[in-house]
Amino acid sequence: MTKNNNKPQSAEENAASVIAPSLATQEQKKTNQTTHSTSATTSKKQEELVDKKGRRLGTVAIIISILLSGGAFLASQQQVTQQQIKIAQLEQQLKSADSTFDAKLVTAEQRITDKADEIVRKATVLMQQQDKSIASLQLAIADVKGRRPNDWLLAEADYLVKMAGRKLWLEHDVVSATRLMENADQRISALNDPSLTPLRRAMADDIATLKAIPLIDRDGLVLKLNSLEQQINKLPLASAVLPEADAVEQKKVSTNINDWQSNLMQSLDDFAGHFITYRVREGNVIPLLSPEQHFYLKENIKGKLLLASKALYREQSEVYATSLESAKLWSSQYFQQDDPAVKSFMAQLDSLAKFKVDVRYPQKMETQALLSDFISERLRRNVQAVGTAPVKAAPIKKTETVEGGKS
Repeated sequence: MTKNNNKPQSAEENAASVIAPSLATQEQKKTNQTTHSTSATTSKKQEELVDKKGRRLGTVAIIISILLSGGAFLASQQQVTQQQIKIAQLEQQLKSADSTFDAKLVTAEQRITDKADEIVRKATVLMQQQDKSIASLQLAIADVKGRRPNDWLLAEADYLVKMAGRKLWLEHDVVSATRLMENADQRISALNDPSLTPLRRAMADDIATLKAIPLIDRDGLVLKLNSLEQQINKLPLASAVLPEADAVEQKKVSTNINDWQSNLMQSLDDFAGHFITYRVREGNVIPLLSPEQHFYLKENIKGKLLLASKALYREQSEVYATSLESAKLWSSQYFQQDDPAVKSFMAQLDSLAKFKVDVRYPQKMETQALLSDFISERLRRNVQAVGTAPVKAAPIKKTETVEGGKS
């Protein structure tokens, strides 16, 4: 049997053992309560701090909102005042614009009325003038119906004479001017009026003057110049022209023994002459032309011929002569003079240069002045009748209106 080493416990020890855990539990409860109380107090303090912060933030937010609303209110009040000021200014401008517009409208209406009155006055004056002109035209038409048919022949003759003057002085067409004068003479001769004898005498003198003017075949001369222009490209060019060399005296060896030095030099010269020979030429040398210069030469000669053609139509004799002379000079310098084509070209230039292209035309024709005077003299009676007719017709109209008003 084993011995029981455990000693028996007393009641006090048992009681102490029982009381000790209970005390521990109580102490734990107390500690727990104290921790709970401390935690509760801390949580309450934190809640109070949060509430205070929230209240502070709320008050700050309220203050800020109040300040912002006050600033917005003040800004809106300022804007309202500024808008009111602007509205007042605009109203003032509108009032001034209305006043100026009314003034301008009044002035414009006045101008329009003045212009309308002026237009009405002008219209009435024009109507009166038109009435007078219509009456005068009616009288003129009645007078024209009673004229002689031969008067139209005078008008045709006057027209033909004027056309002859235009053909002569503007176009220098002597042939057409002569034919027009002859047709005018035929019209006047058909009248068979002895009072027109001075007119026909002046017309005969003018026709004789026109026929005495020399006629120039400008078209023929221009065609000849064009044919010469086409021949230029076919003409042969001359080669370089050198001046004649000086004559060289041939020295002979003398028989004198004392001249042995000169004889030696002469022998050396003769021996060197078989290898090298030089001659001295003095004078102007006409060199060969380059291909570009050939082209320019021919084009310049063509230009001179073209200038001569223009001077022919413009009747500029000096320009015509100088152009042909320049073309002849260049041809004689740079073309082969022995070639038949060149000889023919030069001969044609000489023949064309002999023509005189300027013509002296008469400054005026006596027929035109006499014919216009005769027509004005013959028709003066009708013109006077046309001018005096409206003056006589006016009082008749007035009496008619007065009688109509009385009736």
